[in-house]
Amino acid sequence: MKHSCSSRCLTVVAALAFAAVTAPALAVAQPTVTVVMKGLDNPRGLAFAPNGALFVAEAGRGGAPCPGTTGLNCYGLTGAVSRLWHGHQDRVATGLPSISFPQGAQARGPHDISMNGLGNARVTIGLEADPASRETLGRPGLGWLVDVPASTLMAPSTQSRTGEWSFAVDVAAFETIHNPDSSRLESDPYGILALPGHYVVVDAGANALLDVDEHGEISLLGVFPSRPGRPTDSVPTSVAVGSDGAYYVGEFTGFGAPLPPPGDAKIYRVVPGEGVQVFCTGFNRIIDIAFDGDGSLYVLQIYARPTPTDPGPGVLWHVTPPPPDSLDRSCPDRQRVDTGVVLDTPTAIAIGPDGALYVSNRGTRIGVGEVLRIER
Repeated sequence: MKHSCSSRCLTVVAALAFAAVTAPALAVAQPTVTVVMKGLDNPRGLAFAPNGALFVAEAGRGGAPCPGTTGLNCYGLTGAVSRLWHGHQDRVATGLPSISFPQGAQARGPHDISMNGLGNARVTIGLEADPASRETLGRPGLGWLVDVPASTLMAPSTQSRTGEWSFAVDVAAFETIHNPDSSRLESDPYGILALPGHYVVVDAGANALLDVDEHGEISLLGVFPSRPGRPTDSVPTSVAVGSDGAYYVGEFTGFGAPLPPPGDAKIYRVVPGEGVQVFCTGFNRIIDIAFDGDGSLYVLQIYARPTPTDPGPGVLWHVTPPPPDSLDRSCPDRQRVDTGVVLDTPTAIAIGPDGALYVSNRGTRIGVGEVLRIER
């Protein structure tokens, strides 16, 4: 991910130090880490079905190898959704829109997946461009929400129905009309959360949080601010609902010059009708967040540092939220999670029904993407 891009760019695409003790060093138990899915193309969002099946959105490989081009210009129908069920890994939906850099790296395509009811799912398809470019450059399907039915997601391995999905809502078209952040047009549907009767969608390009009702009507829930004094956008990536019913949104922050200082990425709290409030600060390049059953929060950074030249590995934090009346938004009660492995451009986290952490790893490459299971 070492390339120049616009200030709005979402390029999505460790050994821990232990304190010295005077007594003899004690053995520190390492978590058990298992690769449960592998061979994925730019794996992104994770979701569990009620029956325990695990699904991962694969952003695909664009139109790779796409020889003779540079930049984010390789369009193809290589996006997918893969499933892990009863120990078997299958691609259950294929042919979804995807766009990538040459050789399929750092694709935009199926970015996130959220289960709706007993087996249906909705998937975000990225764009990261002006919605008008879809028609002028021949890139249909980017910037949409896609529905994948239970008949596809739950089909036995021997009876796959990989092409039975449908376009549901054109999120990018909403910005064409409304342009939530009142600057140049760009849309990149990224995170999604299915809730009873509606969906909440993060548009990383528009810096906006959107509500999509059951009829496909879109309304604006909030806009996330750029940084004062520098033209770098918020680039929100992830949304989760807290025990208080509010929406919590993590931001990646853009790569526009000057680069953000360390700790500049924030988590916002959004209550419909009450605006956007800073909930937690002090992170770098947030790519996903997830609440645990006890109300604590896991925050996944795709990189340890904000600089594109030396970003370092991914980092996972465990955060105890501050009291509601606290004026300190630094969220000091946090711990860096020892995952037992070096996180290589991780792109998503989910807490499984078994209590383990599941992380999409190697999330910006083709053929080597994986999902890790990390026991706690």
